[in-house]
Amino acid sequence: MPKNTHDADVAFIRALAELLNENDLTELQVKRDYAESDSLNVRVSRKPPQQVVAAQMPAQQAAPAPMASPAPAAMASPAPAEGGGDDPAAHPGAVTSPMVGTVYMQAEPGAPSFISVGASIGEGDTLLIVEAMKTMNHIPAPRSGTIKRILVGDGDAVEFGAPLVIIE
Repeated sequence: MPKNTHDADVAFIRALAELLNENDLTELQVKRDYAESDSLNVRVSRKPPQQVVAAQMPAQQAAPAPMASPAPAAMASPAPAEGGGDDPAAHPGAVTSPMVGTVYMQAEPGAPSFISVGASIGEGDTLLIVEAMKTMNHIPAPRSGTIKRILVGDGDAVEFGAPLVIIE
């Protein structure tokens, strides 16, 4: 019986991926309950959100507010960094995600953001929160400096090693 459930789950996930592509969605999340203590949580995502935010950042230099909706496909290619490099992760001041999860820019909805472009921060200050498996993980600043770029938005999904912010 577990083999059949596994096969059914794989087919369900494949169907979700097809639905994502057919309807031009960027992310889809579903919870399927089997029994009181047995469920399947699935999140299917098509594009890395940090590329969308990086592409729009030059037009919004002083606006660290999270984006309300995804960018059109024409704007999905990353814009060159201010220093001339194409990859923000290669920047010496880049702070990368230590885990896969969802980014939150403030402690709770309606609260002020932890950081903003141009703000001075100290070593150990909270930059943002990455939620992973229902656990809120505060991401500390590895060094003191000034926030030069914010590469993610509130609610964005991030991968391990994805650049989050640049500190100089």
